[in-house]
Amino acid sequence: MKFRGKIMDPNCIHHFSNVVNTISKLVKTCIMRITEDKVFFILSERVNDGGAQIWCELPQSHFFDEFAMEGVSAESNEIYLEVAPDLLVRSLRTAHSAKWVKVKLTKKNFPCLTIEVDLPSGSVHQRLVIHDIPVSVVARKHWPDFTEPEMPRFDVSIAMPQMRLLKNVVDKMKNLSNYVSLSANNSGEMKVSVETDMASISTHFQNLFNPSWNKDNTQTQAPMSQDRDPQEFATSRVDIRRFAQFLNSQQVNPDRVICNVVHHRMLHFFLLHDDVSLQYFLPVVSR
Repeated sequence: MKFRGKIMDPNCIHHFSNVVNTISKLVKTCIMRITEDKVFFILSERVNDGGAQIWCELPQSHFFDEFAMEGVSAESNEIYLEVAPDLLVRSLRTAHSAKWVKVKLTKKNFPCLTIEVDLPSGSVHQRLVIHDIPVSVVARKHWPDFTEPEMPRFDVSIAMPQMRLLKNVVDKMKNLSNYVSLSANNSGEMKVSVETDMASISTHFQNLFNPSWNKDNTQTQAPMSQDRDPQEFATSRVDIRRFAQFLNSQQVNPDRVICNVVHHRMLHFFLLHDDVSLQYFLPVVSR
């Protein structure tokens, strides 16, 4: 297996760092999947056990000026690595003024992702900072555990309000309850609420956008629940800490964040950007 990529555009270095930083705020370890045309960051916990799922994909041509990889075989031309994204973030902290950043799969005493950062030196000598990040190579037999989750058949799809505003609301609610209910309908309304023994508190948002989806997950046709009363709310109750963690993780400044509500089953968040898509699946917490 071989992998080597080089990023030279300062904006791409910054953007790649922000994506990795977002992932690091959501998980301690994840799978980094490398193919000929994309790089993925994946978390696949058991949803039935209350675990979250993450699927983030980056087209390599939008980030890397040079990109070469050889997978485990010609038939399975992919690489799966288990990596701690926080270590990636630390290695990229020096890259904000870098001339270029290289990412390579290397073999020291153990497999590593080696990050090379070429910094301005002010002289003829090169200032090269090298970080070796330990990784585990995922065996081919485990690859099916990290396939893209299917988009759920949701009851309501709605564009989220301004993330900073919603984050402030949920951060205050964290002090009141361990769980939060998110409700939305097809009339552009959303409610975020918590319940305690003493009170029920909710914040309402109106005039939000309800996107329409078609079967291949493009926003073109009517919503999946065409027979649903537009005023009827779909609700899912989730772990408020995980929801707050998601809201606080965002570093990529997405163009839009879509929330798909599967009534009493799941919240599915879809972050859209020109060159990045990130899906976050948050299952309900039973009472």
